[in-house]
Amino acid sequence: MTIPLLSYSPTSQNQRVAGYEVFGDEQPRLYNTKTLPSPVEMDNLIRAAYRQIFNEQQMLECNRQKFLESQLRFGQITVRDFIRGLLLSEPFVERNYQPNNNYRLVEMCVQRVLGRNVYGDREKMAWSIVVATKGLQGFVDDLINSEEYLKNFGDDIVPYQRRRILPSQSQGELPFARMPRYGADHRAQLEAMGYFRPLQPTYRWAWQQPPYPAWVRLTGKVITITGAGLLGMGVIVVALAAWGIISL
Repeated sequence: MTIPLLSYSPTSQNQRVAGYEVFGDEQPRLYNTKTLPSPVEMDNLIRAAYRQIFNEQQMLECNRQKFLESQLRFGQITVRDFIRGLLLSEPFVERNYQPNNNYRLVEMCVQRVLGRNVYGDREKMAWSIVVATKGLQGFVDDLINSEEYLKNFGDDIVPYQRRRILPSQSQGELPFARMPRYGADHRAQLEAMGYFRPLQPTYRWAWQQPPYPAWVRLTGKVITITGAGLLGMGVIVVALAAWGIISL
């Protein structure tokens, strides 16, 4: 028996406020296939979809899903199907689904798919139950088939961060792309496995490794004092030659 989605109360966020400002650089650009885009426009649309789902940090050639791109270009699938394919692709599963717990995955996917922040812990819990009971595929299907997604993006529009800027504010919300693909708990696991440790210098002989033996320290002092003495004598000789006292 499928557990129904828990109810949660939508809080007041920028994306729920109607916008009347004049279009500018701060407003999101819409990418859609309603007007039969040209090949260049389709390239931009596909690039925008990758940026929305994978963020700038993962805009890699190895993450491309060329079969899905081909289907989208020839009208065999919609933009919504393309977004669904990216969310279920192997790179997304490996780099975003597996490193995160359900709560962080929910927060990340709500941002990237619905274009807004989660309303609170209640919504995180509701969607995390869906992840636990239906898996990633069921969670993705419920997101892109939701009334909120269909109302704002439909079948043809690439999702985007909605209503980031309010006219009454001097500064808008930060872009969702600033959110790393994994949290502190996964980084702690990587550190426990030996990642992020500073590189240790390698030594050819044992006497090169501190603490140095007494004879090495003594030799260093002798070399330093001798070098300083020779340098001082050289400065004196050059000064005397400049004054004409001696000739070189």
